[in-house]
Amino acid sequence: MNQVTVIEHPLIQQNLTRLRDAATQPEEFRRALGEVAALMVYEATRDFATQRVTVRTPLEATRGVKLRREVLLVPVLRAGLGMLDPILRLMPHARVGFIGLKRNEHTLAAATYHKSLPEDLREFEIILMDPMLATGGSAVSALDLLKERRAKRVRLVNLLAAPEGIAFVHRHYPHVPIFTAALDRKLNHQGYVVPGLGDAGDRLFGV
Repeated sequence: MNQVTVIEHPLIQQNLTRLRDAATQPEEFRRALGEVAALMVYEATRDFATQRVTVRTPLEATRGVKLRREVLLVPVLRAGLGMLDPILRLMPHARVGFIGLKRNEHTLAAATYHKSLPEDLREFEIILMDPMLATGGSAVSALDLLKERRAKRVRLVNLLAAPEGIAFVHRHYPHVPIFTAALDRKLNHQGYVVPGLGDAGDRLFGV
């Protein structure tokens, strides 16, 4: 699929297996989720724009690089919070925005209940994080909010994705790259990814 990267690194896949296991308890689920998120972000940021800089080592001046643009991490509440801290440890200077979305279990439509974002997103590299890309409704709602703030560079990072969700996102935002650890088989009649891992937020927080 164009604009979709399935990251098949063995460390990611090992932890994803633990996340899928219904016997995995919340503490272990949080740990495994964090490790997967941290590993995935290396691939998701591979083509960030950089610029040359000069630094002085203890011995002499040398050339290096720094990121050209500021990074904004945007977890989709609540499950996206499980991905935030591990990624933030890798990019401690990143800024953090929040988007809160709740899915109507009958219509499967996403409703916004919270947003906290910089007013102008044109100069940011944005990583939008949500463990599950199921119907794609939440992702498109979040992308709509970022577009309202004039975002130009957004990457979507998900642990699992369903073909239906990818198709829905790219119907609305065909140029948004999607990074996932697995492309699962389908959605069930309740809108859950199958085989999936259940409700990521419930399993993350134990409720």
